Amino acid sequence: MAELRRLQGGAANRLPFIPIVIVVLTIMFFASSCYTVDADENAVVTRFGAYERTADSGLHFKLPFGMEQAIRVKVDSVRKQEFGFRTLASEGRSEYSDRDYTSESLMLTGDLNQAEVEWIVQYRVKDAKDFVFNVKDPEETLRALSESAVRAVIGDRSITEALTFGKADVENEARTTLQSALDLYRAGVEILRVNLQSVLPPDPVKPAFNAVNDAEQERETMINEALRDYNQVIPSAKGRAEQVVQSAEGYRIDRVNRAKGEAARFRSILTEYQKAPEVTKRRLYLEVMAQVLPQAARKIVIQDDLKGLIPLLPLDAGKGGGK
Repeated sequence: MAELRRLQGGAANRLPFIPIVIVVLTIMFFASSCYTVDADENAVVTRFGAYERTADSGLHFKLPFGMEQAIRVKVDSVRKQEFGFRTLASEGRSEYSDRDYTSESLMLTGDLNQAEVEWIVQYRVKDAKDFVFNVKDPEETLRALSESAVRAVIGDRSITEALTFGKADVENEARTTLQSALDLYRAGVEILRVNLQSVLPPDPVKPAFNAVNDAEQERETMINEALRDYNQVIPSAKGRAEQVVQSAEGYRIDRVNRAKGEAARFRSILTEYQKAPEVTKRRLYLEVMAQVLPQAARKIVIQDDLKGLIPLLPLDAGKGGGK
């Protein structure tokens, strides 16, 4: 009897703990089955480690006690990876790491020159499921693919292209190549931008490279000056040549017209001469005299029967006294 009373007393003492256990289990149930997803996130829900669904932002429920897990992935934020340098602080004045990253940045260009290339890749997660499950380490995979893409593009171009006018083409082609590789792996990543921060020759060859650049700039300057002179001289010479041609053409037309007029006049005179030779000769003689006599300084009129002209000639004109 004493033993029975002892057992009944122990059972009575344990009864108040049952509601507490139930409450605790209920709290654990709701705590492990409820989860929230922020506005810029997606949640990849797994059931016993296998993909189950993707949840958008808001309050959601899942199986409790670890049967389902929610892996939150930020899908709207823009992420960034740096190559060839590292930014330590971007607030206010930027600070950069002093470590050597030439293993990333040193590349061989298409014209067999070395260049140190620093660039930034900006991207975002476009598919949370692919980002979590298809690639073991998406960040490292992105770094490796980005380095491969930029090296391939730089290797197809000269260092001058990468430094100057071909920079935008390098960025666009690198972004396209990188995006194609990520899509092939189904990494769930969208490349927003590839920015070349700097493309410089290595320190040991910078003096020689700068000398080459100076020579190239001087050559471009001389070419531009020659083109300027060409554009000034050639149009002027063409204008003068056109003027001479037009003047010669006008002279030709004038000479031809005058010759035609003279020929027509001669033919008209010939016709009149054939009709009345004596009258025509007399008229021509008088016309010529009318042109010649006004130009003569001194006129002498003689008779037809005069025997000699010596008495009339100014023989003393050579001595300065006659007129």
